[in-house]
Amino acid sequence: MNEKDAAGGSGKRALRRDFLAARQALSDDGLREAAEALARRALELPELAKARTVAAYVSVGSEPGTLALLDALRARGVRVLLPALLPDNDLDWGEFTGPGSLVRVRHGGRMALMEPAGERLGPDAVTGADVVLLPGVAVDGRGMRLGRGGGSYDRVLARLDRAGARPALVVLLYDREVVAHLPEEPHDRPVHAVVTPSGVRRFDR
Repeated sequence: MNEKDAAGGSGKRALRRDFLAARQALSDDGLREAAEALARRALELPELAKARTVAAYVSVGSEPGTLALLDALRARGVRVLLPALLPDNDLDWGEFTGPGSLVRVRHGGRMALMEPAGERLGPDAVTGADVVLLPGVAVDGRGMRLGRGGGSYDRVLARLDRAGARPALVVLLYDREVVAHLPEEPHDRPVHAVVTPSGVRRFDR
């Protein structure tokens, strides 16, 4: 790692702490209202309107809420894939068939995650998605996403590249998490769009 990459990594860590602290300050009512607005905005996306398979995730804690969106996609007849964290931080995938298809899983000392309870489809299942909804803590004006730092979705994006898959990449955030510029590292990849409770912003790629 060169000095520039090291600086990018340390800058990301500081920003990540700040954004996550701001999320922790949100009220329960604020979280619920944001989740409802986020689902409405996301469902307006043409990419989701025509998607047959969407790779998504179940929000945890103060993340922008996704359950209302997952239910709405399923009601449309969309096949929804959800991740299951593997020991090496890679992601396997399973199908979401409703709230009863989720199980709470704690990985070591981390926050418990809601994961699909059914059949595992393998890490490559994501390459068949028309849209991949990505978690994050911020995105900048170029579409560069700041993740939570575990590297799981960096692996997903690399897997999509290797497979030649070209799904729409969409990150779900709060309004204040869309910023002018974020530090980046060589493995970072831009997204196509960000959805926040107040609207959608697209990025040239």
